[in-house]
Amino acid sequence: MSRTMEWAARAEHLRGIPRKLVIAAVGGFAKTVSSFLNTADVHNGDTLLRLVRSRPHRVPLITVSNHMSTLDDPVMWGFKGFPIFDTNLARWVLAAEDICFRNALYSYIFRVGKCIPITRGGGIYQEHMNEALERLNDGEWLHTFPEGKVYQEDAPIRQLKWGTASLIVRAPITPIVLPIVHHGFHEVMPENYMFGKRPPIPLWNKKIHIVIGDPIEFDLPAMRQKAISQSRNESFPTIGWPSTPDGLDEAAQRYLYTTISEQIRAAMERLRCLGKSFMKS
Repeated sequence: MSRTMEWAARAEHLRGIPRKLVIAAVGGFAKTVSSFLNTADVHNGDTLLRLVRSRPHRVPLITVSNHMSTLDDPVMWGFKGFPIFDTNLARWVLAAEDICFRNALYSYIFRVGKCIPITRGGGIYQEHMNEALERLNDGEWLHTFPEGKVYQEDAPIRQLKWGTASLIVRAPITPIVLPIVHHGFHEVMPENYMFGKRPPIPLWNKKIHIVIGDPIEFDLPAMRQKAISQSRNESFPTIGWPSTPDGLDEAAQRYLYTTISEQIRAAMERLRCLGKSFMKS
């Protein structure tokens, strides 16, 4: 279904009117849930605002965060001062195909709302990862949930999927990568609220904490060389990935994506611990 809706994701679709309407409606919902029904505390929000509004020409931005509820995106962008109604600044986001694109109406709305369908378990070379790369090549902002699914337990950041790392490596221009960790959305939209189901509407009078880090520095040339060297000395299972344009075979890619993913996970875990200290104080 999602494949037939690629036209709806284009900025020029119906002169951009459907996108403006969807972004306005979603933005209003996010503002209401985040800033009026609940209370959101944001640490280091200026860094996110600066990178969303002003980056070097054609340099893309990837934000990564934990995933505590089905409302994380868009509600996490509803905090005071964020330009959530600006269709040009709005993020692209990788969205689960089985949840967001399960019928024609959902597919159209999510496509117009700058969502890219991803099949969970489909691997890093699935069709729509190329679409994500195209958006990065355009210098756009892309948000990902590298844990791969909703986790509502208050626990350390889990091992990350390789999709985000592969986008960082394969992007024509290396993206700025900004980690974000939030807490509280699991109370706004709990997975097991009543009879094992989510509530029909978001809950209110909850406290949301959003901790935004600083951009993660990746020395990709050195990391590529180390991946090539290490992959020659170690055994990695292979499933037939193509080599990258700069010559990384599958074994080197696996080593490199693991290294980058662990660096991102460690940055997110530091933010999680920082956030817990803020909540205690």
